[in-house]
Amino acid sequence: MSRGGTMPNTRAWTADSVLPDFEATVLPLGDADDGALVATLVRRQGDAPTKRAVLYVHGFIDYFFQEHVADAFTSFGWDFYALDLRRYGRSLRAGHRPNYCRDVREYDAEIGMAIDIVRVEDEHDTLVIMGHSTGALTASLYAHRGARRDGVNGLVLNSPFFRFAIKSPRRFLLPVASTLGAIVPWAADRAGLTRRYGESLLAEHKGEWSYDRRWKPLRGFPVYYGWVRAIRAAQAEVARGLDLVIPVLVLHSSGSMTPVGAWRDEYLANDIVLDVDDMRRVGPTLGRDVTMREIPNGVHDLFLSPAPARDQALGATLAWLDARFPVSSGAGT
Repeated sequence: MSRGGTMPNTRAWTADSVLPDFEATVLPLGDADDGALVATLVRRQGDAPTKRAVLYVHGFIDYFFQEHVADAFTSFGWDFYALDLRRYGRSLRAGHRPNYCRDVREYDAEIGMAIDIVRVEDEHDTLVIMGHSTGALTASLYAHRGARRDGVNGLVLNSPFFRFAIKSPRRFLLPVASTLGAIVPWAADRAGLTRRYGESLLAEHKGEWSYDRRWKPLRGFPVYYGWVRAIRAAQAEVARGLDLVIPVLVLHSSGSMTPVGAWRDEYLANDIVLDVDDMRRVGPTLGRDVTMREIPNGVHDLFLSPAPARDQALGATLAWLDARFPVSSGAGT
């Protein structure tokens, strides 16, 4: 039985293998050419019953490990759920192409299943999807045309991936990779990404955090051309405008930098993955009720920024949620 509810629930929740005091359930997704696919939904419920919940969707070369984020939301009256999408993190299996997809619509299946679990099985009236980077791009499109989009009451987008931040002359390689993605989608650029962003996060380098580098390597995974094609198609759809009717909060840093050469301490106070100007330009076109919020000196994942930027990002998000979805009013039925 779900906490405080009356609906029988036979779903198997077990102790999460990664984070203490979290539960996890595996969502089967069928077979693909690189093996059986699953997604993993983790949850932490607050001490007091609540009808409000957040569903977190991670970015590229990522998985959910941000325990402090869940703590902030549960202490503020929101139950917290997070998906590790197919081929990511807890859901990555031997033989899988890490983080690979050919269309972001593939993720509709696990997002829809997660929405049903949160809304129906766990009986929440209000559900807000919170996406980071590629997860923000995917969440925006799901809210636009996903099968269970009526179960989504709002969006929080943390540094959304609306455009590749690749400078000329290398920028011309994007359409080439996209074209190859239609022919040999599993072919990849195996050169890896810059290590500077990982160094800005990891406690063993310049940051504050510890995480599993098997799932979030310092230089990332091979970038599959099919994935490049899928992301460019999704970005083009978003750029045409989504006309979302639900409220949207777009969070971004105050500045961007391209990491080149030796380490610079400025990398700890800028988005060195994406260009915030793209977020400023595309964000307001997402729908009818979009709030843009700049976080001074934030890094790409604003919730992993050094304080005080991290605290400002979390505080701004919680204040926006409380204003739009107060405890006394149900946002969904």
